Amino acid sequence: MTWQPELDELKKRQQLARQMGGPEKVARHVANGKLPVRERIAALLDAGSFREIGSASGFAAYDVDNSLTSFTPTNQLIGRGTIEGRTVAVSADDFTVRGGANDGGVREKLVYVEKMALQLRIPLVRLVDGTGGGGSVKTIEVIGRAYVPEVHGWEYAVMNLATVPVVGLALGSVAGLGAARVASSHYSLMVQGTSQIFAAGPPVVARAFAKPGQNVTKEELGGSDIHGRNGTVDDVVESETEAFARTRRFLSYLPSSVYELPARTTPTDDPKRREEKLLSAVPRDPKKVYQMRPIVNALVDQDSFFEIGKMWGRAIITGFARLDGWPVAVVASDPYHYGGGWTARASEKLVRFVDMVQTFHLPVVHLVDIPGFQIGVEAEEAATIRYGARAMAAVYQATVPWCSILVRRVFGVAGAAHQSTGRFNIRYAWPSGEWGSLPIAGGLEAAYKGELEASADPAAKLAEIETRLKQFTSPFRTAEQFLVEEIIDPRETRELLCEFANLAAPLRVVGPSTFGMRP
Repeated sequence: MTWQPELDELKKRQQLARQMGGPEKVARHVANGKLPVRERIAALLDAGSFREIGSASGFAAYDVDNSLTSFTPTNQLIGRGTIEGRTVAVSADDFTVRGGANDGGVREKLVYVEKMALQLRIPLVRLVDGTGGGGSVKTIEVIGRAYVPEVHGWEYAVMNLATVPVVGLALGSVAGLGAARVASSHYSLMVQGTSQIFAAGPPVVARAFAKPGQNVTKEELGGSDIHGRNGTVDDVVESETEAFARTRRFLSYLPSSVYELPARTTPTDDPKRREEKLLSAVPRDPKKVYQMRPIVNALVDQDSFFEIGKMWGRAIITGFARLDGWPVAVVASDPYHYGGGWTARASEKLVRFVDMVQTFHLPVVHLVDIPGFQIGVEAEEAATIRYGARAMAAVYQATVPWCSILVRRVFGVAGAAHQSTGRFNIRYAWPSGEWGSLPIAGGLEAAYKGELEASADPAAKLAEIETRLKQFTSPFRTAEQFLVEEIIDPRETRELLCEFANLAAPLRVVGPSTFGMRP
């Protein structure tokens, strides 16, 4: 006598589970441009590395002899696998089974995978499609009662944000709890055309408003053009394959948990490489804009810059890169958007990014061209100063090593947030740098109002005052008083940044941050 019959029964159930929602639903899923759930997991992880947990969970029906008559798998797959040889936890919704609704052990599996990531200290990747473990009104009939809403185990999701890297991928129409699971991550993605995110879908919206013209499509309500630009997700990609590739690359810059340090890769780029184009990267005419991303790419290790959140908060560029093989965080101004002035959205983006790099011990390189906060009626209506003050607090709270390069403008309160002055930081200025409480041109009329009103030719007087004051704005005047530490040849910047990365490496300390990241 052996236990082979039971093993045969287990194999039968697992084979039924692999049929997912059945051939018709799987075919419809694929026709909509989406990969079946197991193909998604295989595309994300190293080949053959997925170890499923809960493979026999689902809905079973039995006859009078207690023999299995039918089996529908749970619409949630969880397990472990590896990415580039490093273990990660994975949860994946199967939209072909009940649209991802929360039943058949889904809740328990979601809590389990969150606990597993937290306590094994491994990254977590959520592949969300549907409600992602959320509710369905049909559930009331299935369980025979209503219930007071709760998100069982959400405390683990919150703790994970402060402990392990979390990635949320919206791979279909994602609503309710599914939307919250995508947003509550360190890095989130949507697939253009096939992903939508909303608190509630079009049928619920139409019924709630019940007015002519309130019917909207899924794309109009929560498409990637909306959420890729408002910060709900960090990035939008063109295919699921690209989403998985970006997930793998994102994780390559981070440790498995806060109890480890980001790993150095073998350096392949000369730390003393000089780029002649940097000498003329910033125009001499202060009214002319320039491209910041080519500057970033010229300074970091070749092909190492990984931008995050390109479509929102666009006055600030954020991302990861490597310097002499060391992973670092990059913050840079983008003068093509509001002149690099901090908007409410850009400030919000900076807070989120600084929280993340503080959590995972990444040194920061800040390329600075900040004319101040965005001004005007629109800026005041957006509460820019409140969001800006939060961004400044995030910078001053950060304890990771920090190096600022003053590329051009550093003005006002926003300019003062280019680094924390309350602790030691490394800072260099390019000869193109200019700074102050506000730009001369913007404050002349207010500061010299009486003198201008008394002049017979106010325009000529204004030009005379501006010429007179400009002689005091030379960065050398500031350097004479050691109020800027060092003015450098822009072509030397890469070497100095690589030196910074090597100086910062032994200063990084493992363990939880003094403050946790918020979604």
